Amino acid sequence: MAMPTALAAEAGLDFVLPAELEAHQPAEAAGVARDGVALMVSRTAAGEISHHAFDRLPEVLLPGDLIVVNNSATLPAAVALPPAAGRLLSVHFSTAMPEGDWLVELRSGHGHRSRPFAGGEPGEQLGLPGGAVLTLTCRFSQRLWRARLSTAVIPYLMRHGQPIRYSYVSQPWPIEAYQTAFATWPGSAEMPSAARPFTPEIVTRLVSRGVAIAPVTLHAGVSSLEGGEDPYPESYDVPAATARLVNVTKRTGGRVIAAGTTVVRALESAALESAALDSAALQSGQGDGPDGPVRAAAGWTSHVVTRQTGARVADGLLTGLHEPRSTHLWMLAAFAGDDLLRRCYRAAIDRGYYWHEFGDVHLLLP
Repeated sequence: MAMPTALAAEAGLDFVLPAELEAHQPAEAAGVARDGVALMVSRTAAGEISHHAFDRLPEVLLPGDLIVVNNSATLPAAVALPPAAGRLLSVHFSTAMPEGDWLVELRSGHGHRSRPFAGGEPGEQLGLPGGAVLTLTCRFSQRLWRARLSTAVIPYLMRHGQPIRYSYVSQPWPIEAYQTAFATWPGSAEMPSAARPFTPEIVTRLVSRGVAIAPVTLHAGVSSLEGGEDPYPESYDVPAATARLVNVTKRTGGRVIAAGTTVVRALESAALESAALDSAALQSGQGDGPDGPVRAAAGWTSHVVTRQTGARVADGLLTGLHEPRSTHLWMLAAFAGDDLLRRCYRAAIDRGYYWHEFGDVHLLLP
């Protein structure tokens, strides 16, 4: 797999992000409605870029389009350890593994001033608030550990955890600030933030215009992979009803718009599973071919969408603005050409768009 830095440079998106464009609070805290954040729209075929408020989304999309959203709810996934031996540590719970372990990141310090902690030993036990014990099993990657908590993780986090926040968010915000309008199933370490600007009013206007909305679930882990780090598995579920809507939309000429990179990953993983099953059925003479690119699928996926893999399901992508060298930029390269992406990010910087989970959004259309 190519290194993130190489792919970012290849996509022409190795840029400098001005510190003043890092969103340090929810839009509502600055007196802006959730659906009032900025929306940049790029159209690949025409090479055009336009700028709107997010509440104009119903007018940007077309009747017959389908928006697929992630209904994963954000966990308060950060836990500060009691001070011990002169050190401050915290744990970010990232991803539930099929075997029952969790992937976790150890951080030095508490809150937004924490940074990755290079220490830890296999078998080490860390005492957490409330009497829970976290046992480090083995390193999964340079910064992630396999670990097991002495009690059920999600109920424990609901009682003792705080939302994960980084240096650009200087004060804590309640977990409600990190939930989208579609949040239903707790499981994400960090908010599937592309859907944050949606409000019930926007959803009503979209449906009234003839734009359908369907859910998938993908529980997002901690932030973008570091250079050279292998992708780690995340849990996903594409239900049968959503698969049918995707296939009908594509068959009737509508566009499938993924609200977030997590949605693309879920849909593409389901499509890979569907293709494998259809191929096996055809070879055995037990199938007539697929009804569409997607069928219901669930499990764990490590699939990474890049320019090389392409995106066979989503025609468009609604996403936040991503940092230079972020692995999310691999996926954007699958939706738009290098020149257009370069112009989009230059325009976003020039016009003062805001980055990160509380920031503005970008809609890439074909």
